[in-house]
Amino acid sequence: MFLALREIRFSRTRYVLIVTIMLLVSFLVLFVTGLANGLGNATSSAIRNMPADHFIVQKDSDDRFARSALHSEQVEQAQAVAGQEGAEPLGVQMTTVTRKDSDSKIDIALFGVQADGWLVPQTVEGQGLNQTATGTVLADHDLAESGVAIGDTIVDSATGLEWTVSGFTENQSYSHMPAVWMNDADWAAYRSEIMAARGGETDTAYNAIALRISSSQADELRASVSDADVITKSQAISAIPGHKAEQSSLMMMIAFLYVISAFVLAVFFYVITIQKTSQFGILKAIGAKTRYLAGSVVAQVLVLSVGSLAVGVGLVLIMKAMLPAAMPFALDGGTILLSCSLFLAVALLGGLASVVKVAKTDALDAIGRAGA
Repeated sequence: MFLALREIRFSRTRYVLIVTIMLLVSFLVLFVTGLANGLGNATSSAIRNMPADHFIVQKDSDDRFARSALHSEQVEQAQAVAGQEGAEPLGVQMTTVTRKDSDSKIDIALFGVQADGWLVPQTVEGQGLNQTATGTVLADHDLAESGVAIGDTIVDSATGLEWTVSGFTENQSYSHMPAVWMNDADWAAYRSEIMAARGGETDTAYNAIALRISSSQADELRASVSDADVITKSQAISAIPGHKAEQSSLMMMIAFLYVISAFVLAVFFYVITIQKTSQFGILKAIGAKTRYLAGSVVAQVLVLSVGSLAVGVGLVLIMKAMLPAAMPFALDGGTILLSCSLFLAVALLGGLASVVKVAKTDALDAIGRAGA
């Protein structure tokens, strides 16, 4: 460590350039990771934050809520196995609304639930849903950015139904749209209007049944609920339109950034090690052990990596505070720790070639080249 720090202090310019490259790469990795998490939350947070571990959807619906339709008989079959506390019907419908006395259109995702059930998210402002009162909804706070306040009335463009926003919740988005939660009475009225306009059946249909069950109950439900599949929460999230493709692209970008980081750092440290071959040879000739010299190289990698990561994390947090609310960005402490650990591992992997070069350095050859 002592040799590593003295060399960094002696060759400041060289190591400042290395730190700058590492800082830029670590900043980019953290920023893209935060962007990927933010976009993932904007697509799926309404489902991800549900206290459910499985869902029942219609068979052959490709696990998509929008393609699934379940009826009261299937809800009763599910509750006969899981109980009313373990199975709750869930309606999901994308629609467009306008604030009353305004022509500005807002895309939302409607969620029909039991107002006294466990699917209703926590209210952070105003009042939550009421099982007996109709015409009120609980909305994600992103709806406020479109000019909707508590007490305002929103009008559905497809049916003309009106709902009053009674409160706001947080982190409840679906397919990049704010989620709006209503009780099952309002959901039944909404479904009736939709089906009447299409000339279809009037039975109240849900898109899924949310479950809190064990693995054995999941197997039992697969056999007992007709024309339905039991899927996990992760399957439901992956089936949200655009989510899987979006996350796959961003994860591939992050993976390539790590690979590029490994190559860039390996080249930097290897070139520096080659330039110091004669010095390592002289140190070996006067008694320095290979383990000590290799440890010095590893210490340099650690010091430079930790320093650049500390500055990179600080810059990302500053950037996070400056980003507009409309830009999805999420980076918590656990994600930062994981990303930094991976980057540190990549840096050490990149410095491995330099350690191998140090181990292979022959003292006599290095001294001969130095004398020449």
